[in-house]
Amino acid sequence: MSEVRIRKVESLLLEEISNIILKEDLKDPRISKLLSITEIRVSKDLGFAKVYISYYGDRETFVTIVDTLNHASGFIRGLLGRRIRLKTIPQLRFILDESIEKGFKLIQKMKENLT
Repeated sequence: MSEVRIRKVESLLLEEISNIILKEDLKDPRISKLLSITEIRVSKDLGFAKVYISYYGDRETFVTIVDTLNHASGFIRGLLGRRIRLKTIPQLRFILDESIEKGFKLIQKMKENLT
């Protein structure tokens, strides 16, 4: 599979999964609307996709959100199948991405050192 095609599929998945999560298609109260999908990596055969989720808040809530999304991945995959035209909808795996939180803490430390 060409890299261009894989990047297009990743972009399409990012947009559609964001819409599913943020536009009330998932009615689970454990899923916060304050999360962000930072990246999606699709395998070369388009069979699997890693969805990196970031959330600024307490770690326990973050872990709960990712666990809930992983539990709902089949449902999300079904919704994707109705929304986008792909021969195969990849299996989804949601993964914690702590980059936003780490960046925020780094900026706070930098501000503390400047004062």
